[in-house]
Amino acid sequence: MTPARTRVLSLSALALASALAVSGCASTPAESAPATAAATEIEVTHAQGTTEVPVNPDKVITFDMASLDTLDALGVEVAGLPQQNVPEYLSEYADDKYLNAGTLFEPDYEAVNAAEPDLIIVANRSAEAYDELSKIAPTIDLTLDWENYLPSFRTNVETLGEIFEKDDEAATALDEIENKIAAAKKLTTDAGTGLIIMTNAGEINAFGSGSRFGWLHDELGLLPAIDDVDAATHGDPVSAEFILETNPDWLLVIDRDAAVGESGSTAEQVLDNEVIAGSTAWQNDQVMYLDSVPFYVVMSGLSAVNQMVDQITDGLG
Repeated sequence: MTPARTRVLSLSALALASALAVSGCASTPAESAPATAAATEIEVTHAQGTTEVPVNPDKVITFDMASLDTLDALGVEVAGLPQQNVPEYLSEYADDKYLNAGTLFEPDYEAVNAAEPDLIIVANRSAEAYDELSKIAPTIDLTLDWENYLPSFRTNVETLGEIFEKDDEAATALDEIENKIAAAKKLTTDAGTGLIIMTNAGEINAFGSGSRFGWLHDELGLLPAIDDVDAATHGDPVSAEFILETNPDWLLVIDRDAAVGESGSTAEQVLDNEVIAGSTAWQNDQVMYLDSVPFYVVMSGLSAVNQMVDQITDGLG
């Protein structure tokens, strides 16, 4: 059940009061009933409270790439966003016609204020800016709950669908993803164990259930190769020896440097050593290099989740 609750503003009471105030005026069978006005605002419950948001806001600034992804998929235009590291599949939003609103972590408050937005969206990386941004315009925090990834993702999509009167489109898109997830679960059942790792500046971090990538275990059903991995945002530092000792059937790899455009050793180079080469995943050619843009940069959103589930399904298939 979505936490976004629509409050319909009715003109019925006003019309009735006006009718009673005018003497000698009686309704006749030919007169039509007072019309009910369409909702002009909805009350959105989000990660940092409840906010009154205009329906179909004209000027939207988002500090959340997942929300940009979803709005793009639903055919909703935005006015501004942080244009640093815009994903290739959303590259049109790097154009000068969109306001460059700062970075995901540091909004350009002056530019945002000057733009006079009707709605501002923040999420995981930009959540700390909520208080200041909410002084400028109605602001909602669509921070994703890693431990309830898919329910949280669905709620965010449904919330945006309701705000922009795209409920049907959102429901259809979510149904399609549900079908893909069901297909993926059939494959993970017999896939064996998996270990999710991220390479960053030559180092390796592992991720388990409840982490930012843990939904691959918790939601798609891939059996974790180890249970006690730290669920921190950037994972638990591990070594090549740890990977060999854990010995997963599948090694799922995210290259952070590639995601943020940093130079240095690629994930393939970091993992290419004799120790990891002795692992079951390596020997069976079951090392899956995940697309770091949807997995690390966008993290959710309709297009990103489609891409991520497709890659897991294709890789396991």
